[in-house]
Amino acid sequence: MWFVSLVKFRKKPTKETVQWADQMFKKAEAWGVKTHMALWTLGRYDAVRIGEAPDVATAMKTAIAFADLAAVETLVAVSRDEAIKLLE
Repeated sequence: MWFVSLVKFRKKPTKETVQWADQMFKKAEAWGVKTHMALWTLGRYDAVRIGEAPDVATAMKTAIAFADLAAVETLVAVSRDEAIKLLE
């Protein structure tokens, strides 16, 4: 399953928090989570992550793991081609 996560940092990021986040991403990989793209952004959200997880529960587990560092809003996503197939 594909997921888009919108991230708002709870505090100013530091090199230490970035290293911690890298460790958490590696831990999430062991759960079957794959990050395809992670971008830091300007505006309402500080970062956007596009990735895959085996199921919703695993995506939620990953978001919870980052709860001390950031508020995360995660959206379930499907490809445009998949969505078009759903049209009647």
